[in-house]
Amino acid sequence: MIIGLDVGGTHTDVVLLGREGLVRQVKVPTDPSNLFTTVLTGLEAITEGVDPARIRRAVLSTTLATNRIVQGCIPEVGMIVAAGPGMDPELFRTGLHYHTVAGAIDHRGREITPIDEAAVLTVADGLLKQGIRYVGVVSKFSVRNPAHELAIGGLIADRFEKVFLGHRISGSLNFPRRIATTFLNAAVYPIHKDFFEAVVNSLAKKGLNVPIRILKPDGGNMRFDASIDHPAQTILSGPAASVMGSVAFAPKDEACLVLDIGGTTTDMAVLVNGVPLLDPMGITIGDHKTLIRSLETVSIGVGGDSAVRVADGKIHIGPDRLGLAMAYGGPVPTPTDAIFLLGMGDGGDLEKAREGIQRVADALGTDLQDAANRIFEQACRTILDEAAAMVDRINAKPVYTVHELWEGHRLQPMLILVLGGPAHWFAKGLERLSNSRVAVVPRWKVANAIGAGLARTTCEVILFADTEREIATSPEENFSTVIPSTYTKEDAIAAALDLLRQKAIARGANPEHLELEVIEAMSFNMVRGFYTTGRNIRVTVQVKPGLIHGYDPIAEKIMDSSFV
Repeated sequence: MIIGLDVGGTHTDVVLLGREGLVRQVKVPTDPSNLFTTVLTGLEAITEGVDPARIRRAVLSTTLATNRIVQGCIPEVGMIVAAGPGMDPELFRTGLHYHTVAGAIDHRGREITPIDEAAVLTVADGLLKQGIRYVGVVSKFSVRNPAHELAIGGLIADRFEKVFLGHRISGSLNFPRRIATTFLNAAVYPIHKDFFEAVVNSLAKKGLNVPIRILKPDGGNMRFDASIDHPAQTILSGPAASVMGSVAFAPKDEACLVLDIGGTTTDMAVLVNGVPLLDPMGITIGDHKTLIRSLETVSIGVGGDSAVRVADGKIHIGPDRLGLAMAYGGPVPTPTDAIFLLGMGDGGDLEKAREGIQRVADALGTDLQDAANRIFEQACRTILDEAAAMVDRINAKPVYTVHELWEGHRLQPMLILVLGGPAHWFAKGLERLSNSRVAVVPRWKVANAIGAGLARTTCEVILFADTEREIATSPEENFSTVIPSTYTKEDAIAAALDLLRQKAIARGANPEHLELEVIEAMSFNMVRGFYTTGRNIRVTVQVKPGLIHGYDPIAEKIMDSSFV
């Protein structure tokens, strides 16, 4: 059996999946200040009466790190950057505790200027006096030669709680984005550490000694213990769960829009022929442009429990959520209360909902029914307008699925898949106000937790080879080897795929069902005078994101017994 657990800003959804399909589902309120109790409550409910030995793994997704970054509630962290000649690293300052030191490596990985060790120690002393506990270290061409990052890390590692080295975070050649990515890993580390410890302790208390994995923003998963060294990989794992929860039900011959409507936000994505779109460069979150591979998703502050208020004679919905809908005991009117007044809701207090919507009606100078209609219609129109804007942005740039460039097409999704707690209520309004067909994903209330539970283990490997220097490296994988001058692009691909296979299995992938693919392979001649002196080769390979082998969406069963 598999546990899928999605920690959202409003609720934590937990499912238990077996060979026969969805065995059990629960939904508990999320308390960000007491994640241990939140997770433990969900696990106790989902495993009641179940033999722990039958549970093979647990896969988690969370929006906690994302929410803290967007809200600006991340701790102060230090950054030590060595750039050398060329681009001024001050252009990429991440905050007050950002320091540059002398030391440079060129684009071939050759040292130009050694690291100024005295300056590094002075910076470290200053950071310690300012109470900094987490530090990121980035050298401009560390993906070609990590020696300077390793040297700085060696000098300061025992002084701080956690030090992140840029070449271990990403193997991509993009100095500004690698700085931002390393910074975010340091910044969300304590947030993720609290979540990590809450989950591990909750499972231990339940006597569940099972492999734990966490969903990444690219729709795959990784071992939970590995996420401590890559905590920024949890950013946008919540929206990724939404996408993976709908993949099995998406048509294989057209584009469709996915809307996960929760209590606090609506997460949006596009699937092309059943395949998610990918942001190939890396996500942008807040002011930070990163190298974190992610599915192309957008989150907006409109959900079933978004606060509704009237200002200047106009209805405003969200982006804040002040609690549950008044129908469920909350303090302010919400779209869910309007849904109750329109006769679509169930399970709540109709009189409390009426009380909330009456406030809005009085402020607008209209009757109760009109106020409810206007709230519901505005919530639906806002979601549709933001979705249309997302599609326009996608059409304005090259479109990539998780495994290929989707060329020569313009996206015009005519099908909307909706999931999330209030999805079946919103579906009616979305279909009435759009020109699209609207379908509710099966098990819509917990489809994101199901998506997390069924996601494959994924990872990628980037390998560089320099035949003149006779060296091939993959610093992110701590790999370096001597190569002959006759080394070819095909040799590099074979080496990268071998590294990828080892990495995927180490991270928990099923070795019998690995879908490996090459997503980049380039070779450039190096010329001096009139002669070719060697080749620079760059290869990127990945395990393709998708659902685990043997899942049958029609029967809602897992046919591969190795996973249950």
